[in-house]
Amino acid sequence: MSGDIGRAALDAQLLAWMAEPWQDDDSRFESTARAVFSHQFAHCTPYQRFCRGRGVTPDSIENWDEIPAVPVGAFKELTLHSFPSESEHHVFRTSGTSSEARGELHLDTLALYEASLLPSFERFVLAGLPGRARLCVLAPSPAEVPDSSLSHMFGVVLAAHGDEASGFFVKEGELQLPALLAALECAGPVALCGTAFSFVHLLDSLAARDQRLELPTGSRVMETGGFKGRSRELARDDLYGSLEARLGVGAESIVNQYGMTELGSQFYDTTLHEPGAPRRKLGPPWTRVRIIDPQTGASCAPGETGAIVLHDLANTGSVAAIQTADLGRAIEDGFEVIGREPGAEARGCSIALDEMLERR
Repeated sequence: MSGDIGRAALDAQLLAWMAEPWQDDDSRFESTARAVFSHQFAHCTPYQRFCRGRGVTPDSIENWDEIPAVPVGAFKELTLHSFPSESEHHVFRTSGTSSEARGELHLDTLALYEASLLPSFERFVLAGLPGRARLCVLAPSPAEVPDSSLSHMFGVVLAAHGDEASGFFVKEGELQLPALLAALECAGPVALCGTAFSFVHLLDSLAARDQRLELPTGSRVMETGGFKGRSRELARDDLYGSLEARLGVGAESIVNQYGMTELGSQFYDTTLHEPGAPRRKLGPPWTRVRIIDPQTGASCAPGETGAIVLHDLANTGSVAAIQTADLGRAIEDGFEVIGREPGAEARGCSIALDEMLERR
């Protein structure tokens, strides 16, 4: 018999887990995932309707992978939280134009989000760097864009690990190139972080000046956000080749982050954490990834392409199980992202909204 143990107890358990040394624990994940599901089923009415429409309740499941995953597009249409509205503390929003619906993650606390992001960033991006290092971020600060989960993440990382010259080098939509170049002039290794297209703008600026940099040995690049911008699309290999040519940072020192506004945790390439091993993405112990057939929902065989489903227990205040609009495949103990499934978000969201709204 599943029961709701209460949000405070759930958060306390997860915060304790996040403070411990990194260690996968299937039994712990199973029990905590079921407890989170029970809480969200009881306190997020649209999600409960969605689950009941599939004939699933906390008492009917035998394993965590039976917990229904909400299509990510639903976060653009519905307020999905499992706490009283008056307790709302912060809202993160996906990027988009003023005419587009934007996905929203409603939070009553930032504690889990901040506790979850640091161990992963430290393990996969800062591996081998000192406690305080030069971190240069090609993104606006959280003060400028308070609803950006990415800027908030970088703000937490800078506060914990940045040296005195670290900072944000995009202001009011403009790359602060002179200040960035000055910050990159340091004796030790640099972590240069930003969206894929912020690096495109940096590379374009360097090309216009016919300038090449040679970042110190041990430097690394963390990029995120995809390779399709408002004006053009760029292949990953082309970007990585240009980064090596203009910055002196090879592909083995470039880490892609896979994250979503709707999640509380992030996933990273293993290139720095496991040099020489197959490039794949891993997340923290309180997350799990499934690759499923988008038509049937059945798990794909290892190596087969399917839709990526993420279970993130850091999302206690919202919905922890999300079906993305991305395709991927499993690689050993991790996964890779292959691309978007055309129309997947719209189709999945349409069905989910119908189920969430029809049973009032």
